[in-house]
Amino acid sequence: MSDAHSEQTHFGFKTVDKDQKASMVAEVFHSVAAKYDIMNDMMSMGIHRLWKRFTIDSGARAGHKVLDLAGGTGDLTAKFSRLVGPTGQVVLADINQSMLEVGRDKLRNLGVVGNVEFVQANAEELPFADNTFDIITIAFGLRNVTDKDKALASMYRVLKPGGRLLVLEFSKPTQDWLSKVYDLYSFKVLPQMGKLIANDAESYQYLAESIRMHPDQDTLKSMMEAVGFEQTTYHNLTGGIVALHKGFKF
Repeated sequence: MSDAHSEQTHFGFKTVDKDQKASMVAEVFHSVAAKYDIMNDMMSMGIHRLWKRFTIDSGARAGHKVLDLAGGTGDLTAKFSRLVGPTGQVVLADINQSMLEVGRDKLRNLGVVGNVEFVQANAEELPFADNTFDIITIAFGLRNVTDKDKALASMYRVLKPGGRLLVLEFSKPTQDWLSKVYDLYSFKVLPQMGKLIANDAESYQYLAESIRMHPDQDTLKSMMEAVGFEQTTYHNLTGGIVALHKGFKF
């Protein structure tokens, strides 16, 4: 067996071969795609909409070209589409075909057409030219990527000079009491919710575990800086349950 095949990574709390992870994550999202929006509302008690609105307020303007990476069911794409207008463009990219199809159908039903393109893409090897986008967002997707450093470098490459990356992701609560409540919710309530609503406790157990294995705020900031991002900052939302990281390419 070659070294490439024996390299290990995390799949939630399990350890798996790196070359297995992408297909295992794909299975989770094939499984949850149809109920993803309902579960997001249930899981976050609707607060995910506020988190996303905060992200949207971070600088998109008419004429901008935006990449909504791991864009899933298109919440951010719909909002960016209106902000960038007919002279702009939004690319909704996701590695998972099931999620892309749900997103495409949802956006068509909302009347979001014209300036939106759909691309199946792996964040680690983005199929775009250097210096293409004014803004890249990745909301609740980075923790599912196998090689996060490689993905961040790929995002840096396709950003224009002056462009910004916005990473919205579950992070580390800043208070001990909140961590305890959050753990109880994530590992007891969430899988049961997944069982009741999506008939899929296992996928939601993985989602909870993947949140715990994701780098904390300062670690992710350092990872962004290591691939070249500058003026990198983060803003804790809901007591650090979620953080919005922002970095610029100059």
